[in-house]
Amino acid sequence: PSVARFQSQAPTHSVRTVPKDVVVHPIVLLNAVDHYNRVARDTKRRVVGILLGEISKGTYDITASFAVPFEEDEKDPSIWFLDHNFLENMHAMFKKVNAREKIIGWYSTGPRIRPGDINIDKLIRRYTPTPCYVIIDVKPVSMKIPTTAYYAAEESKGDGNPPQWTFKHMPSEIGALEAEEVGVEHLLRDVKDTTISTLANQVTSKLAAIRGLQERLGEIDTYLKQVLDGKLPINHQIMYMLQDVFNLLPNIAVEELVRAMSIKTNDMSLAIYLASIIRSVVALHNLINNKLVNKEREKSAEEKEKERERESKDAKEKKSAAGKEGAKAEKEKDKPNADK
Repeated sequence: PSVARFQSQAPTHSVRTVPKDVVVHPIVLLNAVDHYNRVARDTKRRVVGILLGEISKGTYDITASFAVPFEEDEKDPSIWFLDHNFLENMHAMFKKVNAREKIIGWYSTGPRIRPGDINIDKLIRRYTPTPCYVIIDVKPVSMKIPTTAYYAAEESKGDGNPPQWTFKHMPSEIGALEAEEVGVEHLLRDVKDTTISTLANQVTSKLAAIRGLQERLGEIDTYLKQVLDGKLPINHQIMYMLQDVFNLLPNIAVEELVRAMSIKTNDMSLAIYLASIIRSVVALHNLINNKLVNKEREKSAEEKEKERERESKDAKEKKSAAGKEGAKAEKEKDKPNADK
């Protein structure tokens, strides 16, 4: 049996929302990665947290999250413990900051659904009628979106047995407000290697985007082949979306479009070429200025050294002249004594 202790019961909700999709904000991903690195880094454990946000017309807009103390038996995943009092206290504090953010689901670092997850989802249903379950991949190895979203629903197999709760997949995407986009841009700017030029960064980003597009096209190709072979039923919604994608593709057989693309490419290449030349000229100009400044500093240092040597020489000459005058005066003073 699952281990879950409750000292106070949160209010239950009766209105259930039909889930459509999930929008995860960047701050949620950062919180999940930080939670994993603090608690379960270099281990096989996973971490669990609560998702906060709003639900509008079946869309789960996840804008914040917080970690929850969670333990489970490695040998028997159905035995687990989640700190219920900590969850309620954290939710109360978040509610004081932003009353619009409510508990709408929970997350884990997976990387897959485990047997005890349906019982954890049952616990979260004490706070929201239809919680979403988001598995966040903290160690992505491909260009895919690092989130996979599910929701629990009762499913009857029609064999006379009572319906059972199972997880159903729902689409997920990464979304951000304008302020969040600016913050993420600054964060990525700090993370990137400053020794690499902006052009190299742009090429790297383009290459990553092309790889991601290639993976998406591979998934579409696999799906269509399975539909043709009869392994999967046809989904008209997916077909409509694919048709929209193909309709948006430009017709490269039109001569005007090819000419416009060539002109645009040539203009961009010319701009890159001019920018490279200007950058080289500016770098050379700065190098010459730096050399002139260093030369002036060396010349000034040499003049100061010569002035110092001249002053030292003058001081020695004055001292020597003073010594000679003193000796002459002593000799003249001793001469009258000798005459007497």
